[in-house]
Amino acid sequence: MSLEQNPSDSDEADPFDAFRQFFALERDVLVLSVAMFAFSLGFQMTSRYMAEYLSALGATAVVVGLFGTFGNVISAVYPYPGGAISDRIGSRYALTVFGLCSTLGFGIWLAAPALADVTVGPTSLGIVAIFVGLLLAQAWKSFGLGASFAIVKQAVAPSHLAAGFASTETFRRTAFLVGPLLAAALFFPFGSSDGDVRFAFQLILLVALVFGIVGTLVQHFRYEAEADSLSSEFEDVGQLVADLRAMPDELRPLLVGDTLVRFGNGMVYVFFVIVVTRFLEVGLTLSVPAVGTLEFSPQSYFGILLGLEMLVALLVMIPAAKAAERVGLKPVVSVGFAVYAVFPVLLITAPENAGVLAGLFAASGLRFAGLPAHKALIVGPAERGAGGRVTGTYYLLRNLIVIPSAALGGVLWSGISNPVTGEELVAGSPTLAFTIATVIGLVGTGYFLLFGEEFEAYRA
Repeated sequence: MSLEQNPSDSDEADPFDAFRQFFALERDVLVLSVAMFAFSLGFQMTSRYMAEYLSALGATAVVVGLFGTFGNVISAVYPYPGGAISDRIGSRYALTVFGLCSTLGFGIWLAAPALADVTVGPTSLGIVAIFVGLLLAQAWKSFGLGASFAIVKQAVAPSHLAAGFASTETFRRTAFLVGPLLAAALFFPFGSSDGDVRFAFQLILLVALVFGIVGTLVQHFRYEAEADSLSSEFEDVGQLVADLRAMPDELRPLLVGDTLVRFGNGMVYVFFVIVVTRFLEVGLTLSVPAVGTLEFSPQSYFGILLGLEMLVALLVMIPAAKAAERVGLKPVVSVGFAVYAVFPVLLITAPENAGVLAGLFAASGLRFAGLPAHKALIVGPAERGAGGRVTGTYYLLRNLIVIPSAALGGVLWSGISNPVTGEELVAGSPTLAFTIATVIGLVGTGYFLLFGEEFEAYRA
């Protein structure tokens, strides 16, 4: 199967090309598009609610933070060996294995409440099952990151890299829009009690499980594997060290700033749903003519907020990529970093008002405007043929440093006590955790503004 285009065919990336190829039913694009949509939908409609699910199962803020950090570990370590596994067994079988793992992960999450009454040390087997499920559910999501970057770099002229990434991001994130809205619809008939949350989320997981099965079957039986090139050996640690040393100097300020921004956001990202549903407890009441009054619980309204956020993201990514061709990549990336940084403190200090939250999440969608430009800034300085390795190395290093962020956020949320006497050593609070997260994010944004470099192809 070939995913590459000849840059000479079209010097400029078409942001809507992914949709045109899909509706033209070209076999290779159709297969990967269906799989990408299915797994992105399943993971997005579940992952943003996991803190709420854990809380309904009796987890503390510290456990929720540890769950976020566990997800960070998986995000850091999966992509690099994922590419090696694909090279060893071929894309078709690798995609099938990762798809089966993700689907099994959704199934374990579905069964978790049945295990909630079984005690395992200080916690329950149900909560342990959530952690085990994440180990599997995130498999497909983290597969092939470096390869996708390299494909775009090879297919698009250097001065249009941001538009090329906007094309792939637009298609993938359509599932990110549909998933939370579907979750909101499934939460709608239920209340906010822990029992209602558990039951409603199990319905959501059942839908995710079905999407996972469909995605796995489609990609296994319809994927063209003739073009797969197999390798007889895995890359060793020495190759990883060499890749780290070979990282272009231009990427270092971006990596530092990006890591700080992501660390701050990672401290509180997993808690966003808890803030809306249990801290602010904001739902939505609408009067609809000929229908009557509609009452959306905080859990259901959170899905609507996520859908609004992604709608804004889809609307702004392509114009932002085009704007980058005129003003440069650095200003667009800086705006995205700034939105990432300030959102936590704005959310935790927001009034208990549905309209205000809608405005905040809509503004949060602007952080995605910088993603295509950010990816272009990462892969742009790489030598031709090295885009995948540079991308994989960049994300591995960034994600390794970000690993403890969510656990730190959970500790700052709950506070620190003496394990022997129980005396409180640090008085934690949600406001403290979210404020520190914003401070760290702003430091990262400032660093990139001061020291970040523009990609040569985008210089005026």
